[in-house]
Parts: sequence; structure tokens; C-alpha cells
Amino acid sequence: MSSLLEVKKLKKHFPVKSGGIIPRQTGAVKAVDGVSFDVKKGETLGLVGESGCGKSTAGRAILKLHEPTDGEIIFKGKDITNVQGEQLRKLRQEMQLIFQDPYASLNPRKTVEQIITEPMKIFNVPKRERQKKLSRLMDVVGLSSYQKDRYPHQFSGGQRQRIGIARSLALDPDLVICDEPVSALDVSIQAQVVNLMEDLQQEFDLTYIFIAHDLSVVHHISDRVAVMYLGQIVEIGEVGELYRNPKHPYTQALLSAIPEANPHKQKERILIKGDLPSPSNPPQGCKFHTRCPLAEDICKQVNPELKQVSEHGQQAACHLVKEVVAGH
Repeated sequence: MSSLLEVKKLKKHFPVKSGGIIPRQTGAVKAVDGVSFDVKKGETLGLVGESGCGKSTAGRAILKLHEPTDGEIIFKGKDITNVQGEQLRKLRQEMQLIFQDPYASLNPRKTVEQIITEPMKIFNVPKRERQKKLSRLMDVVGLSSYQKDRYPHQFSGGQRQRIGIARSLALDPDLVICDEPVSALDVSIQAQVVNLMEDLQQEFDLTYIFIAHDLSVVHHISDRVAVMYLGQIVEIGEVGELYRNPKHPYTQALLSAIPEANPHKQKERILIKGDLPSPSNPPQGCKFHTRCPLAEDICKQVNPELKQVSEHGQQAACHLVKEVVAGH
């Protein structure tokens, strides 16, 4: 299966400035600091980690909502890292975003019809086709066509997110980046929206990057999972293999925090000590070593590269995990 998207050593550093009338840069917040992964056509890559790890920034940098500081973004075999102007505008048709907050992402002064058809107007889709597509999109996301004249405040949170999903599909994109699309919803509604997204993926042949901090949701929807910590990917692999046999100490700690469904079954919780270091002043060596219970001297000096740690292609960036060559 060919890669729809390849991200190579992507960085996004936000400058920190201080001074008087002409402020000068005194540092940088390294929100994304050398991230590499690929996404196959039709698959879902889950991107997980603590709040502040850079996962949402990575998604926005891929979409060029944030201008990347360094690295490469290859989409459909073409380098889009530095595209601007009309080229970038055309690219918007093929790459879309589902926002986290269904309350803030919809214009309260526009009706559902105006919200969903606005992208089509921008790209000069004929009116008859717009109306036809509007009816279909409202139907597939579970809304009734008679609701098209209503405003966002007349809908529940789950319904608003369905409107946002319909809008993201208005231009028939190939890649949809889902920025914590269910985190603002009630648990009972989360399952409905996740199941809807899975159905839409099949119907519209979509490829997802699913950004979340809820590991249970990611397990349900993802084919592969990438775990981020302080702007870097520390582990990536097939969802079943990674959840069953996590290699990196940070991944192990995250997975231990998933609540156990069986109240009679005891689960050992791995507690991470300390606070997340500042991305403007990350620690030397492995960025996780200040909180890792297994850290050794080499961890404080050398930042480990991602290496294959299982025969199934699972990769982890940890000095303490043995490298495995496929077939051996």
C-alpha cells in the first residue's frame, strides 16, 4: 500500500521574543522537534500523548496552518513543505481538518446550510451540485435536511460535531486530520461520533490522522499509533502490537492509565514522576529521562533515534530497548 503522506524530521519552533520597541528573539518553544512518520492511503494513524506534547501543532503544520520551521512534508509524492498562494489554496481541497471544539469552530451567525456549503462556494461548485451534496452530507452524518436552516446554538454538542464533520467532507478530501474530535463530547456521544467516522472512512475512502489523548478511543479507531512526548515520537507501531506489548517506558505508563472495565481485575498503575519539562528548554539527551524510572547515564547524554524493536515493525526511541531486525 502506497503512502499518501510522508513527514520527515518535521519541526515547528515558535520564537520567544523580549525587549523594548524592537524585540529580539531570545529563544524558541520547540513544539514539534523532528517528527517523522508516514500514513498509508485508507488507514488511520492515531497520534497520542499528554497535553502539550505537540500533537495538535504537528497536525496543523502538516496542513500548513502553521508554517513548518524545518523538515519535509510529502503528500501524494509531491513536496508541499514550501507551497504558497494558489498551490496551497488548491491543496486545501485534498486536506481538511475536524476541529476539537464543536462550539467554537462553527460560525454562530450562519445556518447549517451556509456552514457546509461555504467551502463549495469558495471553490466555485455550481449551486445545483452544492444543494445535492448538502443533502447527501447531512444524511450521511445523521442530520435531517429540514435542519439546514437552523443555527449552531439550536443543536447539541454531538450534532454540532456532525456539522463540522460534514463541512470537512464538502470538498471530497483524501486526508482528514482529526484534532481531538470527540474530547469535548459526552462519553455516550463519543462512541456514536467515532463509529460515524469509521463509516465515513469506508464510504468516502478517507485517510485519517486521529489526534487524541484518550487511548481507548485511539485503540478503537486506529490502524497504527504514534506516541509523542515533548515534540518527538517515542514509539510507533500497529495498534494491536503496541497496546499489547509497549516497549517505551512512557508508552507503558500511558497505557497503564487506561481504566480497567472489570471492577474485580486489579491493574498496576505506572506513575510518572515530576512535571512535563518546558518545550522552550527541553532536557539534554532523551527528553523523557527526567521522569523515567529506568533512566541510565547514556539517557542523559544522547537522544535516541527511533529503531525497530519488534519483528512486526514496531519502533521505539529508547536506549534500554534492544533493536530487532525483521526476520531474525
